[in-house]
Amino acid sequence: MAILVGSGTKAIVQGITGRQGSFHTKLMLDYGTKIVAGVTPGKGGQEVHGVPVYDTVREALAEHDANASIVFVPARFAKEAVMEAIEAGLELVVVITEHIPVRDTIEFLAHARREGVTIIGPNTPGIITPGECKLGVMPGHVFERGPVGMVSRSGTLTYEIASQLTRAGLGQSTCLGIGGDPVVGLTFTEVLDMFEKDPETEAVVIVGEIGGNLEELAANYIEERAYGKPVVAFIAGRTAPPGKRMGHAGAIIMGRAGTAESKIEAFKRVGVPVARTPREVASLVAEKLKKG
Repeated sequence: MAILVGSGTKAIVQGITGRQGSFHTKLMLDYGTKIVAGVTPGKGGQEVHGVPVYDTVREALAEHDANASIVFVPARFAKEAVMEAIEAGLELVVVITEHIPVRDTIEFLAHARREGVTIIGPNTPGIITPGECKLGVMPGHVFERGPVGMVSRSGTLTYEIASQLTRAGLGQSTCLGIGGDPVVGLTFTEVLDMFEKDPETEAVVIVGEIGGNLEELAANYIEERAYGKPVVAFIAGRTAPPGKRMGHAGAIIMGRAGTAESKIEAFKRVGVPVARTPREVASLVAEKLKKG
């Protein structure tokens, strides 16, 4: 078992003929992901790494069975691309694109909720179920199948912590990045719920960062639900100055809100240990699993 993606995932790549779309399509295919079609308006009839290209999502779905899409479309066209995927009836849309205007994101997320479509991102490294499916830009070789689920706001830290877990003999069930923008599709709490229901996932790692209140909401959820699986957290940005954006558009402290301290305190208050360094995450997870 896993969450959201697995061996049964069949995906299309929107923006497949672009530099990033083409490059990562090759890596996803090499990993074993079932990429059945690509979409770039005006480029229908071409092939990219043996994958047929269509002008629209509906044309692609008329010829191929697919249930997911990954979007590499430039920011100014991203809303239209995501809307097209939603209206075509796909179950999951992974939005890699960054710098999408917040208003555009709000509009396509609202439409996705109405249609029951799951959105990961925008500005996400994607999602991977090791050994089965990779929809994203993460380096597949650092992940290994196992009992630890990971949900993160940081791409680079996802890879680093996954590598540390793998080296410690702690494989992963599914790892995903919710995205680093101020407004995103899936939240920590929604992914926590999925991991709690997944029989393969025995422990969960949350990788948060400064800005917003998603981590505090996750801590409240863990407390209110009496969450049934051990959770370990890491918060990036402990030394970030207030008012200055650090990397992600959502990683900015405004006043007293969104600080690393507030997030760390929230997790510690509900019994979730917070690692001081990415390397420490693996040892904390190992301790939790041993006690469990």
